[in-house]
Amino acid sequence: MPQFKKPAVLILADGHVFHGIAFGKVGIATGEICFNTGMTGYQEVFTDPSYTGQVLIMNNVHIGNYGVKKTDVESGTVKIRGLIARNLEEQFSRMLADGDLNAYLVENQIVAIEGVDTRALVAHIRTKGAMNCIISSEEMDIDKLKAMLSAVPDMDGLELASTVSTETEYELGDPNASVKVAVLDFGVKQHILECLVSRGVHVRVHPAKTTYDRLKAFNPTGYFISNGPGDPAAMPYAVATVKEILNEKKPVFGICLGHQLLALANDIPTFKMHHGH
Repeated sequence: MPQFKKPAVLILADGHVFHGIAFGKVGIATGEICFNTGMTGYQEVFTDPSYTGQVLIMNNVHIGNYGVKKTDVESGTVKIRGLIARNLEEQFSRMLADGDLNAYLVENQIVAIEGVDTRALVAHIRTKGAMNCIISSEEMDIDKLKAMLSAVPDMDGLELASTVSTETEYELGDPNASVKVAVLDFGVKQHILECLVSRGVHVRVHPAKTTYDRLKAFNPTGYFISNGPGDPAAMPYAVATVKEILNEKKPVFGICLGHQLLALANDIPTFKMHHGH
């Protein structure tokens, strides 16, 4: 096993403690716990900007069994803070894989724990709701870790989208295409952009805090409001921009955070789901 079966511990904000085995980086990670029930696609999930600042439970029994591949990503870096798994597979089977999951997590500085009953943990989160947690393979004193955990801020009210957005505009696809889409990037997944381009769309991706006037200058056929992390209520700048977009009466599509911003722009309130997934 990785780390020579070095022990690790997971502590939830409600006091529950889970013991397991370390993999990935040796260290301490904190964040809001959430889960994913997918059987495949773990690398895409790890690099999805929507998971920024969260500690992720992969509920499937095995993880790492098909390794990692450089192109199986949704952004340029791993976005999760930590990883919780049932069984890490040390050997992988995929001809096109570039390496194993454990080495990938070490390279990307991600603290992880395996040997946890993820079904029981997900059931607990489903019942009790989202909460902060701490993973450690470095410090094993439970009281010290609980003190560290108590200092971790809640996700409520955090504006994270601008931290994962592109810093500069860029364009994809055929500049002469008949359909042009202006993308507001709050943490857009790369495969979403690829889906647009593959359908003959000319895309310009804009930073999160781009003004409406700058978006309009592209003269797009329509607008795409992307997915992303954080609390939409903490993004009044984005809500104001989306309201201006809606007044233009052109097609608009929002995914995830973008959908929530569309709701707020139409004076429809949003609220946090009981548990992250």
